[in-house]
Amino acid sequence: MILIFDLDGTLIDSAPDIHQTSNEVLAAEGLAPLDLPTVRSFIGRGVPHLVERLLGAHGISDPVRTARLIAAFGARYEDAVALTRPYDGVAAALAALAAQGHMLGICTNKPVAPARAVLRHLGLLDHFAAIIGGDSTPQRKPDPEPLHLAIAACGGGPALYIGDSEVDATCAAAAGVELILHTEGYRKTAPEALPHVALFADFAELPGIVAELAADHAEQKALA
Repeated sequence: MILIFDLDGTLIDSAPDIHQTSNEVLAAEGLAPLDLPTVRSFIGRGVPHLVERLLGAHGISDPVRTARLIAAFGARYEDAVALTRPYDGVAAALAALAAQGHMLGICTNKPVAPARAVLRHLGLLDHFAAIIGGDSTPQRKPDPEPLHLAIAACGGGPALYIGDSEVDATCAAAAGVELILHTEGYRKTAPEALPHVALFADFAELPGIVAELAADHAEQKALA
């Protein structure tokens, strides 16, 4: 089975680095810093959306200034890895899933270069056959196009999506892919309110969840 993962809030807690980078670009514009919970609430829809929200928090709606901050953020983003950590148990879970024979990929709204940079920094990059980012297709999540591309890049076939947010839930539903929801990420809605086939808080639980779902898929296929 193909397993496609979101990145920020799912595999990694990158909010501290995104928060620091956000305040650096705000300071360069002469704007006051924002606190971590505020910036965390802006994460998930890509850099342009993040920057629009950063400026919106200061009452600013200016396309020229927005474009300048997007460029400034992008210039710093690839190196913003020092404060990011994987969630506990991620490396072991990925190794176990690969050992079960699953193909692993990434579908994130983070641009590809920063996504690869942080995965490389954390020693996780080699687990993934494909990485689709927010700049890989004209559309970002929750549009289903990036998820479809990630599945195709992993060879196509039955797939599950592992994510943490409303954006991931909407994307998975639009793509016709079942979602396993990581409950410890950046979600604002109660997990029970989002469409999912399974919930998990601890990555030690994930290989067992996937094994059970893969067995169910195989049984359904045999009965078809």
